[in-house]
Amino acid sequence: MSNKLEQLKHMTLVVADTGDLDAIRRYQPTDATTNPSLLLQALELPAYQPLLQQAWQEAKESQISVYDSFAALLACQVQKQVPGYVSVEVDARTSFDTQASLERARQLIAGIQKAGGDPKRILIKLASTWEGIKAAEQLEKEGIRCNLTLLFGFTQARACADAGVTLISPFVGRILDWYRAQNPEADYAGSQDPGVQSVQRIYRYYKERNYKTIIMGASFRNLEEIEALAGCDRLTISPKLLAELEADPEHLERQLSPQQPPQDKETALTEAEFRLALNDDAMATEKLADGIRRFIVDLEKLEAQIEKACR
Repeated sequence: MSNKLEQLKHMTLVVADTGDLDAIRRYQPTDATTNPSLLLQALELPAYQPLLQQAWQEAKESQISVYDSFAALLACQVQKQVPGYVSVEVDARTSFDTQASLERARQLIAGIQKAGGDPKRILIKLASTWEGIKAAEQLEKEGIRCNLTLLFGFTQARACADAGVTLISPFVGRILDWYRAQNPEADYAGSQDPGVQSVQRIYRYYKERNYKTIIMGASFRNLEEIEALAGCDRLTISPKLLAELEADPEHLERQLSPQQPPQDKETALTEAEFRLALNDDAMATEKLADGIRRFIVDLEKLEAQIEKACR
């Protein structure tokens, strides 16, 4: 019998949640995702050292951010290893500025194209704030595909579908983290996992209303979460959990299937409705803010380390 990773690939498109080229080559995912935290980890890998100097030089010559330069170069390298999309994150410091998000996204696409990458196989990652969603809506009209990240609540998912974004990344494990912190004694195993339940709800809503936006579960804490979402459009998985799936020979049962009775689409959320509903969801509000802060911290560490290595 094939292992669980091979079985999962027959029902879900598997994405590598890493910028490690060796891991990508080993597990042969269709897509790959990156973010400032993963790029920070990549700085320690020998394969990326030549990119540091190149990114630093290009940033000085083009007067662009060293993060944008490094992220674009890295995306081009990852594209050589996967046949599908590579997700690249816009500077999280623009998360509440639609115009700045648009400018940085276009800059990333231009840098990737200049470096020989394929812009059509790039997903621009934006935080699922109102401003990020509005930026994604405009970028999609320009032919730039988007991945809305740091998505924790149903309100965010609904607004992303309204905007017609290519893909969303609901964060399963971080939702579980929040609930565990609130109720340490509760049993969140298997179907009781609130992160799993969140993605299941979004999946049903999208399929019932025939939304084309791809659902990609992310931020997994254990194999149970992945197994409970087998059949989801995409799942982005860390190398550690990919290895655990590969080592498990047991049968993997499909849990999600798109056969749902059709329903009419609801009226698009207004900004006021979005903000009020998100504010009413304490978990989503807190985790969104925390996620943006964490990405900014890692982004600033990344910039500092590149500067230190290249000066």
